[in-house]
Amino acid sequence: MKDAVARLRQNYGVGFLRYLSRRDELALLSAYELGRAGLTSGVSLLDVVQIHHAVLVETLRDTSSSELPDIAEAAATFLAEVLASFDLARRALLERAAAEHPSDPPRHPG
Repeated sequence: MKDAVARLRQNYGVGFLRYLSRRDELALLSAYELGRAGLTSGVSLLDVVQIHHAVLVETLRDTSSSELPDIAEAAATFLAEVLASFDLARRALLERAAAEHPSDPPRHPG
């Protein structure tokens, strides 16, 4: 598991810096793929958030104050794309549970 987290950490940093320089769909696709890779390798959601925070803090060290709002917005967009796979998996799990136990009250997927 430590290898998976370390690999995601390295790839996350590269992917985020690429996204900051390009801000295109291909860079966002790489964010989504990072999330899928993390999910399939067993990286937890908490690990992903900690990785994101560490990469963002590193990035902000070399950022001028005038760039902060732009970097913060880009970081939020990138993180949302990374987390999309985790959200899809959670929704699928809730749907499967609802199908298996239809008498249980529905849960809000939000």
